[in-house]
Amino acid sequence: ELTPLEDFLAHLVRTTESDAEVTITGDRRPLPAEASQAVRRVAQEALTNARKHAPGAGVRVRLDYGAHEVMLDVRDSGGSPGELTTTGGGYGLLGMRERAELLGGSLRAGPGEEGFVVTLKVPV
Repeated sequence: ELTPLEDFLAHLVRTTESDAEVTITGDRRPLPAEASQAVRRVAQEALTNARKHAPGAGVRVRLDYGAHEVMLDVRDSGGSPGELTTTGGGYGLLGMRERAELLGGSLRAGPGEEGFVVTLKVPV
């Protein structure tokens, strides 16, 4: 049995090394297992990437329950480049995108106004 998604995200944010916060909007409801799992994995990967590539950056996690989709938005404020910035082949982002597409959703990841933004949308 999985913990409620909101509790999972709150715990995940509390255990990060950076200044992080989570916001939940929309009408909360149970999600299909596949959608819930996708949100959890993308949140973990996005927070791990922020910690590795922008240590000390503030991170904002927003989960929005829409009428027909759930959206997870993870943004970091930039911070100083981490020592792991040049490592890795991007398979984490590729895996997140593939997971979203298998569910009929989408994942966008790239630079934002400040720092990096990962946005997952999954139909529910």
